[in-house]
Amino acid sequence: SAIGLAFDGDSDRLIAVDENGDIVDGDKVMYIICKHLSQKGELAKNTIVTTVMSNLGLYKALDREGIGYEKTAVGDKYVYENMSKTGNCLGGEQSGHIIMLDHATTGDGQLTAAMLIKVMTETGKSLAQLCEGIEDYPQLLVNVKITESGKGKWNKVPAIMDCISAAEKELGGSGRVLVRESGTEPLVRVMVEGKDMDMVKRLADSIAEEVKRSLT
Repeated sequence: SAIGLAFDGDSDRLIAVDENGDIVDGDKVMYIICKHLSQKGELAKNTIVTTVMSNLGLYKALDREGIGYEKTAVGDKYVYENMSKTGNCLGGEQSGHIIMLDHATTGDGQLTAAMLIKVMTETGKSLAQLCEGIEDYPQLLVNVKITESGKGKWNKVPAIMDCISAAEKELGGSGRVLVRESGTEPLVRVMVEGKDMDMVKRLADSIAEEVKRSLT
């Protein structure tokens, strides 16, 4: 079965493409590998480590499979930190940075690719078939430039917090809101996920507008 493999410059990340030309990102790669290992009884603690940016679709799929998950801050160093403390052996990011602690202490795109092909070989399934059961929820990230004086304040502004609460209420259990400040630039990042892209965009824009109004 056909598979496309793409690596970044230093080859610690992998993004795959299935036989239909659909992108298989880090969330789907983790799902495929952890589901296979879990079924063989080889997934340490039957748990994987993700970051808060992983797609809601991954968590829904893991819940259905009875596989546990931890969520860390964004960054492979936080994933590794969690794994070294907890004894979990598989984790990574949506960006395709996957760590398999049984084999290496850092992300290795070639290793991830080899593991993905191994799952295809052992199951006899194509990449598209292995992705069945994980649904991508529309996810939108809006970056809002703020002033230096606005740094560290987004979660102390009632109008912003009210706007976030209203969005969460509207999404219910079928979506989520994640707001965080960049560690390197004067930016507030607003991420909204839900079933419907129009709703996701409307809610992300409303929060972004409130951030802009309050902190610029």
